[in-house]
Amino acid sequence: MYKPQLTSGYNNQQLNLVHSMCLYLCTILGDYVDDFVIVGGLVPNLIIPQNPLPEGIEAHVGTLDLDIGLSIGVFDSSRYQEIVERLRGAGFIPDVNKNQNPTFQRWRLNNSIDVTVDFLIPQITKDEIGGSLKHLDTNFGAVITPGLELAFQDRTKITISGKTPFGEKAKRDVWVCGPGAYIILKALAFESRGENKDAYDLFYVIRNFGNGHQEVIQHILPLINSKHGKQAIKILDRDFSNPELIGPVRVARFLYGSVDERTQVEVSGYVNQLLTGVK
Repeated sequence: MYKPQLTSGYNNQQLNLVHSMCLYLCTILGDYVDDFVIVGGLVPNLIIPQNPLPEGIEAHVGTLDLDIGLSIGVFDSSRYQEIVERLRGAGFIPDVNKNQNPTFQRWRLNNSIDVTVDFLIPQITKDEIGGSLKHLDTNFGAVITPGLELAFQDRTKITISGKTPFGEKAKRDVWVCGPGAYIILKALAFESRGENKDAYDLFYVIRNFGNGHQEVIQHILPLINSKHGKQAIKILDRDFSNPELIGPVRVARFLYGSVDERTQVEVSGYVNQLLTGVK
């Protein structure tokens, strides 16, 4: 799905809708909570306090949709069939693409709430192509996402509360991708599609998570000897380690619509701290 290339494409109202949708999904899949993890653009808002914001940290711009990573365990047919039944029973239907064909990896509520839920699943075999659709059933699928298994190794349980899209007050615990796995996944995504938002999300977490870059390093160290961990480190070194490289430039373009030397120096500086720490 297309992502806006500037901060102006994001707003708090849409972020609140995504948060509300996440809470609603947790209420209907409560006994499957260990089988899924929140990934994607909502993660920074959940693992980095936003209300109140720590001193010196600006609010994350948010996200337009909700990404759910599924564990390999849902390949048990009775489990994903139950998930489909729960989704339909709760008012979800498959979204449609530009040709008005159903997209069984992306679902939405059958009402006026304009938030989609994308389901992702780890790459199981070498011949599976990242970004392609894996059908778990005739009417349910997930996008094959290389490195997603790392989000189940580095994850943290977060309590979310508020109102569902139907105005119900609720509070639930949900697993959220940790900063180490998130940085790796965003680096892999940046290599694949080069989007400004991916560069921004990656930088936001490196700079703002916890009490400094050492805490981020502690999360990423157990993962860097994996195939995708090694690949992500190479991407960060190649694309983010110098202010003039595409990573820092695209962070600046996302924030300001143009290059910005100060921002680009800051991005490369934080990434180089991370690279030095993990090497």
